[in-house]
Amino acid sequence: MQASGYPAAAALGQASAPVQVSVILPVHDAELWLDECLGSVLQQDFEGSMELSIFNDASKDKSMTIIEKWKEKLEGSGILVVIGGHDSPSPRGVGYSKNQAIAQSSGSYLCFLDSDDVMMPQRVRLQHAAAVRHPTSIIGCQVRREPPNSTERYTRWINQLAPDQLLTQVFTSNGPTVIMPTWFCSRAWFSHVGPFDEGGRGVPEDLLFFHEHLRKGGGLVRVDQSLLLYRYHPGAATHSVLETTIWTHRVRFLEEWALPHWATFTIWNAGRQGRRLYRSLTAGSRCKQWSRSS
Repeated sequence: MQASGYPAAAALGQASAPVQVSVILPVHDAELWLDECLGSVLQQDFEGSMELSIFNDASKDKSMTIIEKWKEKLEGSGILVVIGGHDSPSPRGVGYSKNQAIAQSSGSYLCFLDSDDVMMPQRVRLQHAAAVRHPTSIIGCQVRREPPNSTERYTRWINQLAPDQLLTQVFTSNGPTVIMPTWFCSRAWFSHVGPFDEGGRGVPEDLLFFHEHLRKGGGLVRVDQSLLLYRYHPGAATHSVLETTIWTHRVRFLEEWALPHWATFTIWNAGRQGRRLYRSLTAGSRCKQWSRSS
Protein backbone atom coordinates (compact mmCIF):
# COMPACT_ATOMS: atom_id res chain seq x y z
CA MET A 1 0.00 0.00 0.00
CA GLN A 2 1.43 3.35 -1.02
CA ALA A 3 0.78 6.37 1.17
CA SER A 4 0.32 9.84 -0.24
CA GLY A 5 3.59 11.41 -1.28
CA TYR A 6 5.08 8.13 -2.59
CA PRO A 7 4.96 7.40 -6.32
CA ALA A 8 3.49 4.06 -7.30
CA ALA A 9 6.25 1.47 -7.36
CA ALA A 10 5.12 0.22 -10.75
CA ALA A 11 5.70 3.62 -12.29
CA LEU A 12 9.18 3.81 -10.82
CA GLY A 13 10.00 0.22 -11.64
CA GLN A 14 9.75 0.32 -15.43
CA ALA A 15 12.96 -0.79 -17.10
CA SER A 16 13.95 -1.59 -20.66
CA ALA A 17 15.54 -4.92 -19.72
CA PRO A 18 14.92 -7.47 -16.95
CA VAL A 19 16.67 -6.62 -13.69
CA GLN A 20 19.06 -9.27 -12.44
CA VAL A 21 19.52 -8.16 -8.81
CA SER A 22 17.28 -6.11 -6.53
CA VAL A 23 18.92 -4.69 -3.41
CA ILE A 24 16.21 -4.77 -0.72
CA LEU A 25 16.53 -1.86 1.70
CA PRO A 26 13.97 -1.21 4.48
CA VAL A 27 14.48 2.20 6.10
CA HIS A 28 13.29 3.62 9.42
CA ASP A 29 14.95 6.71 10.90
CA ALA A 30 18.34 5.85 9.40
CA GLU A 31 19.74 9.31 8.67
CA LEU A 32 22.94 8.62 10.63
CA TRP A 33 24.02 5.79 8.32
CA LEU A 34 22.22 6.21 4.99
CA ASP A 35 24.92 8.16 3.17
CA GLU A 36 27.47 5.43 3.78
CA CYS A 37 24.96 2.66 3.09
CA LEU A 38 23.72 4.13 -0.21
CA GLY A 39 27.25 5.00 -1.25
CA SER A 40 28.13 1.31 -0.95
CA VAL A 41 25.32 0.45 -3.38
CA LEU A 42 26.78 2.89 -5.89
CA GLN A 43 30.24 1.32 -5.51
CA GLN A 44 29.20 -2.23 -6.46
CA ASP A 45 31.35 -3.75 -9.21
CA PHE A 46 28.60 -6.12 -10.43
CA GLU A 47 28.35 -5.78 -14.21
CA GLY A 48 24.77 -7.03 -14.56
CA SER A 49 21.58 -4.99 -14.18
CA MET A 50 20.74 -3.86 -10.66
CA GLU A 51 18.02 -1.93 -8.88
CA LEU A 52 17.66 -0.55 -5.37
CA SER A 53 14.23 -1.05 -3.80
CA ILE A 54 13.70 1.18 -0.76
CA PHE A 55 10.70 1.05 1.55
CA ASN A 56 10.50 3.90 4.05
CA ASP A 57 8.74 2.68 7.18
CA ALA A 58 7.37 5.93 8.65
CA SER A 59 10.72 7.65 9.16
CA LYS A 60 10.46 10.93 11.06
CA ASP A 61 14.04 12.08 10.49
CA LYS A 62 15.79 13.20 7.29
CA SER A 63 15.98 9.73 5.74
CA MET A 64 13.79 10.61 2.74
CA THR A 65 15.81 13.74 1.98
CA ILE A 66 18.98 11.65 1.88
CA ILE A 67 17.30 8.98 -0.27
CA GLU A 68 16.12 11.54 -2.82
CA LYS A 69 19.64 12.99 -3.01
CA TRP A 70 21.13 9.58 -3.74
CA LYS A 71 18.39 8.56 -6.19
CA GLU A 72 19.77 10.87 -8.86
CA LYS A 73 23.35 9.66 -8.32
CA LEU A 74 22.36 6.00 -8.44
CA GLU A 75 20.16 6.29 -11.50
CA GLY A 76 22.86 8.32 -13.21
CA SER A 77 25.14 5.30 -12.84
CA GLY A 78 22.53 2.91 -14.26
CA ILE A 79 21.02 1.61 -11.00
CA LEU A 80 17.22 1.86 -11.05
CA VAL A 81 15.78 3.20 -7.78
CA VAL A 82 12.29 2.18 -6.62
CA ILE A 83 10.91 4.03 -3.59
CA GLY A 84 7.84 3.13 -1.58
CA GLY A 85 6.72 3.80 1.95
CA HIS A 86 4.14 5.23 4.29
CA ASP A 87 4.02 8.14 6.72
CA SER A 88 1.77 6.65 9.40
CA PRO A 89 2.38 7.68 13.01
CA SER A 90 4.12 4.37 13.78
CA PRO A 91 6.37 2.00 11.81
CA ARG A 92 4.93 -1.36 10.79
CA GLY A 93 8.11 -3.32 11.35
CA VAL A 94 11.03 -4.90 9.56
CA GLY A 95 9.12 -7.89 8.19
CA TYR A 96 6.45 -5.68 6.64
CA SER A 97 9.02 -3.30 5.18
CA LYS A 98 11.06 -6.09 3.61
CA ASN A 99 7.96 -7.66 2.10
CA GLN A 100 6.90 -4.33 0.62
CA ALA A 101 10.36 -3.63 -0.78
CA ILE A 102 10.40 -7.08 -2.39
CA ALA A 103 6.88 -6.69 -3.80
CA GLN A 104 7.75 -3.42 -5.54
CA SER A 105 11.03 -4.77 -6.94
CA SER A 106 11.57 -6.84 -10.08
CA GLY A 107 15.00 -8.49 -9.90
CA SER A 108 15.51 -12.22 -10.37
CA TYR A 109 17.73 -12.22 -7.27
CA LEU A 110 17.34 -10.43 -3.94
CA CYS A 111 20.23 -8.89 -2.01
CA PHE A 112 19.18 -7.87 1.51
CA LEU A 113 20.76 -4.78 3.02
CA ASP A 114 20.14 -3.07 6.36
CA SER A 115 20.19 0.72 6.32
CA ASP A 116 22.93 0.86 8.98
CA ASP A 117 25.30 -1.51 7.16
CA VAL A 118 27.82 -1.04 4.34
CA MET A 119 28.50 -3.42 1.44
CA MET A 120 31.96 -4.09 0.09
CA PRO A 121 32.18 -3.40 -3.68
CA GLN A 122 32.30 -7.07 -4.65
CA ARG A 123 29.34 -8.23 -2.53
CA VAL A 124 26.62 -8.38 -5.19
CA ARG A 125 28.95 -9.89 -7.79
CA LEU A 126 30.24 -12.71 -5.58
CA GLN A 127 26.94 -13.57 -3.92
CA HIS A 128 25.08 -13.48 -7.24
CA ALA A 129 27.56 -15.98 -8.67
CA ALA A 130 27.02 -18.26 -5.66
CA ALA A 131 23.23 -17.94 -5.89
CA VAL A 132 23.27 -18.94 -9.56
CA ARG A 133 25.14 -22.11 -8.55
CA HIS A 134 22.84 -22.76 -5.55
CA PRO A 135 19.33 -21.63 -6.57
CA THR A 136 17.56 -23.06 -3.50
CA SER A 137 20.05 -21.77 -0.92
CA ILE A 138 20.39 -18.70 1.24
CA ILE A 139 23.78 -17.20 0.41
CA GLY A 140 25.62 -15.38 3.19
CA CYS A 141 29.10 -13.97 3.64
CA GLN A 142 31.65 -13.13 6.29
CA VAL A 143 31.36 -9.75 8.01
CA ARG A 144 33.47 -7.06 9.60
CA ARG A 145 31.94 -5.67 12.79
CA GLU A 146 31.69 -1.95 13.51
CA PRO A 147 32.81 -0.96 16.14
CA PRO A 148 35.59 -3.53 15.66
CA ASN A 149 35.60 -4.84 19.24
CA SER A 150 31.84 -5.24 19.63
CA THR A 151 30.45 -8.80 19.96
CA GLU A 152 33.86 -10.37 19.22
CA ARG A 153 32.79 -13.90 20.12
CA TYR A 154 29.62 -13.70 18.00
CA THR A 155 31.54 -12.25 15.05
CA ARG A 156 34.08 -15.09 15.17
CA TRP A 157 31.21 -17.58 15.23
CA ILE A 158 29.56 -15.92 12.19
CA ASN A 159 32.77 -15.98 10.19
CA GLN A 160 34.34 -19.30 11.18
CA LEU A 161 31.55 -21.89 11.05
CA ALA A 162 32.54 -24.75 8.75
CA PRO A 163 30.15 -25.46 5.84
CA ASP A 164 28.56 -28.45 7.61
CA GLN A 165 28.16 -26.41 10.81
CA LEU A 166 25.91 -23.92 9.01
CA LEU A 167 23.30 -26.66 9.32
CA THR A 168 24.33 -28.61 12.42
CA GLN A 169 24.55 -25.51 14.62
CA VAL A 170 21.12 -24.10 13.82
CA PHE A 171 19.92 -25.49 17.16
CA THR A 172 22.78 -24.12 19.27
CA SER A 173 22.82 -20.56 17.97
CA ASN A 174 20.78 -17.52 18.99
CA GLY A 175 19.61 -17.04 15.43
CA PRO A 176 20.34 -18.09 11.85
CA THR A 177 23.83 -19.48 11.23
CA VAL A 178 23.84 -17.37 8.05
CA ILE A 179 22.89 -13.98 9.48
CA MET A 180 20.09 -11.96 7.91
CA PRO A 181 22.05 -8.80 6.98
CA THR A 182 24.15 -10.95 4.62
CA TRP A 183 21.31 -12.82 2.88
CA PHE A 184 21.15 -13.17 -0.89
CA CYS A 185 18.76 -15.54 -2.70
CA SER A 186 16.70 -16.01 -5.83
CA ARG A 187 13.29 -14.36 -5.99
CA ALA A 188 11.77 -17.71 -6.97
CA TRP A 189 13.10 -19.36 -3.81
CA PHE A 190 12.02 -16.46 -1.60
CA SER A 191 8.51 -16.71 -3.03
CA HIS A 192 8.51 -20.45 -2.31
CA VAL A 193 9.51 -19.95 1.33
CA GLY A 194 8.18 -16.50 2.30
CA PRO A 195 6.99 -13.93 2.90
CA PHE A 196 8.42 -12.61 6.15
CA ASP A 197 6.27 -12.59 9.27
CA GLU A 198 4.77 -9.11 9.72
CA GLY A 199 4.15 -9.28 13.47
CA GLY A 200 6.29 -6.20 13.97
CA ARG A 201 8.52 -5.20 16.84
CA GLY A 202 9.73 -8.12 18.94
CA VAL A 203 9.14 -10.77 16.24
CA PRO A 204 12.30 -12.55 14.94
CA GLU A 205 11.14 -12.50 11.32
CA ASP A 206 14.55 -13.64 10.08
CA LEU A 207 14.62 -16.70 12.35
CA LEU A 208 11.07 -17.69 11.39
CA PHE A 209 11.90 -17.40 7.68
CA PHE A 210 15.15 -19.31 8.25
CA HIS A 211 13.30 -22.21 9.87
CA GLU A 212 10.74 -22.31 7.06
CA HIS A 213 13.59 -22.28 4.54
CA LEU A 214 15.08 -25.37 6.19
CA ARG A 215 11.68 -27.10 6.38
CA LYS A 216 11.38 -26.75 2.62
CA GLY A 217 14.79 -28.24 1.98
CA GLY A 218 16.76 -25.05 1.42
CA GLY A 219 20.54 -25.02 1.59
CA LEU A 220 23.00 -22.72 3.36
CA VAL A 221 26.09 -21.29 1.66
CA ARG A 222 28.57 -18.69 2.90
CA VAL A 223 30.94 -16.78 0.64
CA ASP A 224 34.15 -16.80 2.66
CA GLN A 225 35.07 -13.20 2.11
CA SER A 226 34.20 -10.20 4.29
CA LEU A 227 31.58 -8.50 2.13
CA LEU A 228 29.65 -6.48 4.71
CA LEU A 229 30.41 -3.96 7.43
CA TYR A 230 27.91 -5.09 10.06
CA ARG A 231 27.17 -2.24 12.43
CA TYR A 232 26.41 -2.68 16.13
CA HIS A 233 24.49 0.05 17.94
CA PRO A 234 21.80 0.24 20.65
CA GLY A 235 19.06 1.25 18.20
CA ALA A 236 19.40 -1.84 15.99
CA ALA A 237 16.12 -3.68 15.39
CA THR A 238 17.61 -6.95 16.62
CA HIS A 239 17.66 -5.58 20.18
CA SER A 240 13.84 -5.47 20.22
CA VAL A 241 13.63 -9.29 20.12
CA LEU A 242 13.67 -10.90 23.55
CA GLU A 243 16.07 -13.77 24.20
CA THR A 244 13.17 -15.80 25.60
CA THR A 245 11.29 -15.41 22.31
CA ILE A 246 14.26 -16.71 20.33
CA TRP A 247 14.72 -19.58 22.80
CA THR A 248 11.09 -20.67 22.43
CA HIS A 249 11.29 -20.73 18.63
CA ARG A 250 14.57 -22.66 18.75
CA VAL A 251 13.19 -25.35 21.06
CA ARG A 252 9.99 -25.76 19.05
CA PHE A 253 12.01 -26.13 15.84
CA LEU A 254 14.29 -28.69 17.51
CA GLU A 255 11.23 -30.70 18.55
CA GLU A 256 9.73 -30.47 15.08
CA TRP A 257 12.77 -30.99 12.89
CA ALA A 258 15.20 -33.19 14.82
CA LEU A 259 13.70 -35.03 17.79
CA PRO A 260 11.07 -36.99 15.80
CA HIS A 261 13.93 -38.83 14.07
CA TRP A 262 15.57 -39.92 17.34
CA ALA A 263 14.41 -42.82 19.47
CA THR A 264 16.22 -41.40 22.51
CA PHE A 265 18.59 -38.56 23.27
CA THR A 266 20.86 -37.42 26.09
CA ILE A 267 21.43 -33.91 27.41
CA TRP A 268 25.13 -33.83 28.25
CA ASN A 269 26.64 -31.53 30.86
CA ALA A 270 23.23 -30.58 32.20
CA GLY A 271 24.10 -27.25 33.76
CA ARG A 272 21.83 -24.24 33.71
CA GLN A 273 21.25 -24.34 29.93
CA GLY A 274 20.74 -28.10 29.91
CA ARG A 275 18.16 -27.91 32.69
CA ARG A 276 16.45 -25.04 30.91
CA LEU A 277 16.27 -27.06 27.70
CA TYR A 278 14.79 -30.05 29.52
CA ARG A 279 12.13 -27.90 31.19
CA SER A 280 11.29 -26.25 27.86
CA LEU A 281 10.57 -29.51 26.05
CA THR A 282 7.06 -30.88 25.70
CA ALA A 283 6.13 -33.94 27.73
CA GLY A 284 6.41 -36.15 24.65
CA SER A 285 9.96 -35.03 24.00
CA ARG A 286 10.99 -35.46 27.62
CA CYS A 287 9.91 -39.10 27.45
CA LYS A 288 12.61 -39.72 24.83
CA GLN A 289 15.32 -38.21 27.01
CA TRP A 290 16.71 -41.09 29.05
CA SER A 291 19.53 -39.45 30.98
CA ARG A 292 21.02 -36.09 31.81
CA SER A 293 24.75 -36.56 32.02
CA SER A 294 26.69 -34.21 34.22
